[in-house]
Amino acid sequence: MHATLPLLRHTDFPRLRRRRLETLQVNLGYRCNQTCHHCHVNAGPTRKEMMGAEIAAIVIQVLYARNIQVLDLTGGAPELNPHFRSMVAAARAADARVIDRCNLTVLSEAGQEGLDEFLAQQAVEVVASLPCYSKENVDAQRGDGIFERSIDGLQRLNKLGYGKDESGLVLNLVYNPLGPYLPPCQSDLERDYRRILAERFGVVFNRLFTITNMPIQRFGSMLISKGQFAAYLKLLRDAYRPENLDGVMCRSLISVDWQGNLYDCDFNQMLGLPLGGKSPASPRRHLRDLLRDEDRELDRAAIAVANHCYGCTAGQGSSCGGALRAA
Repeated sequence: MHATLPLLRHTDFPRLRRRRLETLQVNLGYRCNQTCHHCHVNAGPTRKEMMGAEIAAIVIQVLYARNIQVLDLTGGAPELNPHFRSMVAAARAADARVIDRCNLTVLSEAGQEGLDEFLAQQAVEVVASLPCYSKENVDAQRGDGIFERSIDGLQRLNKLGYGKDESGLVLNLVYNPLGPYLPPCQSDLERDYRRILAERFGVVFNRLFTITNMPIQRFGSMLISKGQFAAYLKLLRDAYRPENLDGVMCRSLISVDWQGNLYDCDFNQMLGLPLGGKSPASPRRHLRDLLRDEDRELDRAAIAVANHCYGCTAGQGSSCGGALRAA
């Protein structure tokens, strides 16, 4: 695996500062039942890092202490963490909106029986990865048989009411490009997804999010191996739009790793750049720090930036909620 931070650290990306903290995005571990080419986490079945019960409990304490409205659970496959369901139930009891970043195939994994029903019972918002509506493209990016299992997962969720406006159960899909290029127009692609998935598979959903691939971890290493890293970074820089700076997710979100350490975003977590830090050697902050009443250091605090940040501000912009602006 090639290290990408040395190629990203020296940057002229504009300085950013935080606003009010609204979302706690928690990575429950890097274990996943898939190994995807575009994965910026380098997640897979052999990863052992998983959040334990003590840190999971602190997550819920922070939701209460900070009155945080959104708990965004990610991984790996977050559902593979043994504390996933108890965390979801506790967060919902705290009246927090819970998002599950689901790869869909986990719904048919052994040991995950009843997961779809649990998500529906708790009214969890599902953000589901489906990088294309084509079997060939999905299997090329994510592995043989993944497309069929993904469609099966979507159909299961639809049967429970997900994706249907009257149900209140939100099902959003995520598109990632198959290679080193920017996503197409989100609204146009959403129309294609909606039409083709409905015609071929009877699948419905609420929104499609297009997310730019980040030149870090597995995807970044692949670019280096193919001699495409510099060209991709130039593509991101050339497509930079300063108007996207206002909506980047790091201004109202904190990313938490499986050990409880804090970062400005999930991408910085994967690069080892601590919250507000200039390098991996910068002092680290922990979830426990957010429990201190006197801790107000987050207000207007500087955000750690590097050249990968151009990925969030290129073209339409890119965030965990998809494009920031119309193409």
